Order: sequence, then C-alpha cells, then structure tokens
Amino acid sequence: MPTIQNKVLRFSRKDPKKFFQTLNKRVNEHFKKIKQPKTGNWRLYLKTCIMFGLLIVPYISVVFSDINPWIKLILAVVMGIGVAGIGMNVMHDGNHGSFSKSEWINKFMGASIYLLAGNVHNWKVQHNILHHTYTNIHGHDEDLEAGRIIRFSKHSDWKPYHKFQHLYSVFVYGLLTINWVIRSDFSQTTRYLKRKLTYRKELAPVRQWVILILTKLLYLGIWIIIPMLFMEMAWWKILIGFFIMHYTAGLILSLVFQLAHIIEDAEMPLPDVETGSMKNTWAIHQLLTTVNFSPKNRFINWFTGGLNHQIEHHIFPHISHIHYTEIGKIVKKTALEFNLPYNEYKTTRSALFSHFKYLKQMGLQPIKVNA
Repeated sequence: MPTIQNKVLRFSRKDPKKFFQTLNKRVNEHFKKIKQPKTGNWRLYLKTCIMFGLLIVPYISVVFSDINPWIKLILAVVMGIGVAGIGMNVMHDGNHGSFSKSEWINKFMGASIYLLAGNVHNWKVQHNILHHTYTNIHGHDEDLEAGRIIRFSKHSDWKPYHKFQHLYSVFVYGLLTINWVIRSDFSQTTRYLKRKLTYRKELAPVRQWVILILTKLLYLGIWIIIPMLFMEMAWWKILIGFFIMHYTAGLILSLVFQLAHIIEDAEMPLPDVETGSMKNTWAIHQLLTTVNFSPKNRFINWFTGGLNHQIEHHIFPHISHIHYTEIGKIVKKTALEFNLPYNEYKTTRSALFSHFKYLKQMGLQPIKVNA
C-alpha cells in the first residue's frame, strides 16, 4: 500500500456480517447466470466509435474544410463533448482493465488519454491508487485537492474568498483538462517519482519523463501546430477554439466527478491520528463516501460511462460500466439488507443542487472552538 504524507492507512478487517463477501458472491453468480464476461461487449465498442466520431469528424471538418467560423466554434463545443465522452467511456474503462478481456486492448484504449492531454501513469496513480483506495480521505485522496481555490472538505484550510466558491467554482471546473495540458502532469510526475508512487513494480523515471514530453509534443502537434498550418485563420482564433473545446470537456468531466463525492451525503472520514487506521472496511468505506445520481436515466447512464453509478464502480472497478445498471440492483439490495447506506439522487438536477449547496456550506468560515 503506498504511503501518503508519511503514513500508511489501514482499513478495518472486521466485517462480522461479511457484507463484501456476500455482495461479491452475488455479483459473481449474476455473471454466471447471464453467461457474459465482466468486461465490455459490442455495446461498449459501438459507443467507442461514436465518442471518437464526436471528436475526430469535427476536427477534420474544422481543420481541413472551408466552413463558416461560427460553425467551427460550434464544432469546437462538439469536440469538447467528444473529449469528455472518450474520457468517461473509453479511457476510463481501459485504464481500469475493464474495457476488454485482452490486456493490449485495455492498454490501447487507456492510452486514448494522450489524445485528451493527460498521462496514463499519472492518471493511474491519482485515480486507481489514491482515489479508489483512499476515497474522500483528506490529505490522501488528491481528488479533494483544488489548490487553494476551492474548499472541498471541512478538514481543509479556509480562506475568506471561499465564501463565494459556490458561485465561481463552475468557472474553475472548466479548466480541468487545460490544466492537464499546461501544469498538472509535470507537477504530478515530479511528486509521484519523489514519493515512489507507481502502479508498476519498478519506477523508471527517465522513461516516464520521455513518455510525458513526447506525448505532450505529439498532442500540441495535433491540436495546435496542424491547425495553424492548414487553417486560414488567425492564430488567436485557433487558440480560442482550442480553449472552448477544453473548457467544454473540463466542465462536463468536473461536474460528473464532483457529483459522486463532493456532495452532502458523501462522508469524509479521517483515520485514527495515532494508528492511521480507518473505522470501516474498505467496501463499507466506499458506500459511505460515494453517491449515485440519475441511476434510471438512460442518456446519463450511456453518456457518462456509468460514472453516475459510482457506488458500483468503486466497489467493482474492474467491471465494465455497461453492467452497472444491472449489478446496481444487487449492490443496493445487499447494502439495505446489511443496514448500510446506499446514497443516490434520483435526478442530475437534485445532485447538482446538493453539490453547490455543499460548496456553499464549505465556504462558510469555520466556527473556532475554544479549548
């Protein structure tokens, strides 16, 4: 288990009622019954084609076709939707090893993050290791960190400007993937190598830096250099289109991610100060810190890559999202049988309301308690 902030966290192993053992058995029986693998199938492959189409077709039209500049602006938005769609449906499953039974296909689809400006190694460390292991634990789950701009947890330092964060946060959210391009991958690579955090058995710092730099150059070549060479348009207009694409993608991705954990019903427990141990088992911890939204909305289920079923995804990250609707019934039933929480919002609108209400609460100045 990786060490964060010089302390190894340990989840409780005490589960006398055997919740996870029971749940895991029921889910396995479900797949035996339907005689399907836990990975993706034709539905995911078809969706993959659609998502790449939303990115590639507009890109070709914008760069190599002589069309109205305003239409190109609209297509930049469509490309942003495609970027988000690939990230949630293709890259995400690929890097969790759930896209296909074939390892090389998972790696290939996971590598689509390079087309989105990200980095496979950094994403797997931050998401697969830190976020999925230490979900909503302050100081350990980097998804709770937004610099000092937004206060996601009551355990974070408060600044006077946080009282306006429920108003300005939506503007910051759109900068997510732009941050991948400019800063975050470089700072994460430095930080993770220093802490010896990796999903591989051995660290290869030089190889990691070479991959990072080459993929960033390739990315800039595709999205900046080629458009400037082939488009008869001022460079600043091209950069505006590039920014709009990224802002659209960043806003979608950020909101989907925040609705799963940065919301009223999601807990943010801390480990014991002395031992670093958590009160609950890892599986129960996921129930307490994760929330579903719009579970019966077919479009949300389809477009978000099942990320609206975060409970199922966090407990079974190696199962493809196309199965979450069905196994969600099993997870919910089992959780309620064991008198455990199963947090869900019926609609996206209600989840959004709860998220921004929570941000407003976190923006209030904490009341100092006299010792």
